[in-house]
Amino acid sequence: MPLNGLDVSGLRKSFDGAAAVRDLHLVAAPGAFVALLGPSGCGKTTTLRLIAGFERPDAGEIRINGRDVRALPPHRRDIGIVFQSYALFPHKTVFENIAYGLVRRRVPRPELQARVRDVIEQRYPRQLSGGQQQRVALARAIVIRPSLLLFDEPLSNLDAKLRLNMRSEVRRLQRHLGITTVFVTHDQEEALSMADQVVVMNQGRVEQVGAPEEIYTSPANLFVAGFIGQATLLPVSVVSAAAGTVSLQCGTVLHMTRCDPSMPVGTAGTLVLRPEDIRLVGDDEPATGTMNVVEGLVNESTYLGAVRQYRVTGVGQADLMLQLPSNSGELLREGQCVRIGWHADAGSFCGDRHLS
Repeated sequence: MPLNGLDVSGLRKSFDGAAAVRDLHLVAAPGAFVALLGPSGCGKTTTLRLIAGFERPDAGEIRINGRDVRALPPHRRDIGIVFQSYALFPHKTVFENIAYGLVRRRVPRPELQARVRDVIEQRYPRQLSGGQQQRVALARAIVIRPSLLLFDEPLSNLDAKLRLNMRSEVRRLQRHLGITTVFVTHDQEEALSMADQVVVMNQGRVEQVGAPEEIYTSPANLFVAGFIGQATLLPVSVVSAAAGTVSLQCGTVLHMTRCDPSMPVGTAGTLVLRPEDIRLVGDDEPATGTMNVVEGLVNESTYLGAVRQYRVTGVGQADLMLQLPSNSGELLREGQCVRIGWHADAGSFCGDRHLS
């Protein structure tokens, strides 16, 4: 058990007999930035509310800096919280909003003023933009110097460009202060770009915990593979394994090296390919043990700014996603026959055939 940071074990919570959080375990090292990521209703906000003390768990332990806080009210847990709705006091100025936590803690006036000296505008929340209000909410949470900082989808009300700016600002500030942070979001891009560790949740359970790159490139199961980013999911079965290469049957034989070579013949699973794994191949480029090549028809073209994304119906009538730079000069037409391929060391193999 860490002496500092956050340690949650065996956490459970039900509402009217329906399980919202199921035997959840979570460890955030001191100074770590952890993102709880998942679809609506997966239990991530309930988990945050349990950590904050707004809900009482049915079972499990919650320790902040080694201290069991289950019996403590929110204001005694030494936490700072930033909500989606800002939750600012409309009748208080910016200074008064930021100083609120310090006033409640009876911080001496000279120290209080020193901590908020960079925020001196005597304006009210109604006079601020959404981004300014969120900055005030963030300042109010960190000015008390909490042991743990909690975010409940704080950027979802902002426009796309401001959300990007605030994402960088929050991450930069968190690194500078070194405050252990738990950030709830349903936005994959937020989680992957900001967090040291991503906790993917589904139906109250943790599906996978890992660094952003690990979550993306090596999903633990089909739920993670399908939820994180975009992916082609090809049902396959093992037909042979030799010399570090596994051969997979999927209407045609495909080869893969990023796979357990000890899997028995007949093992069923799913080959997960990301759009960046797949490329166009020339007419004279053959399929080999290290390169998979298939033919397919372009059935959809989508312009996404920097890239153009294509859906190509190929292996087993599945749609494979191909991305090409918009300025590459390659413009594929719907209905066009193309040859696409990927290296045997690309993609990942998931052993479960169905979504969790």
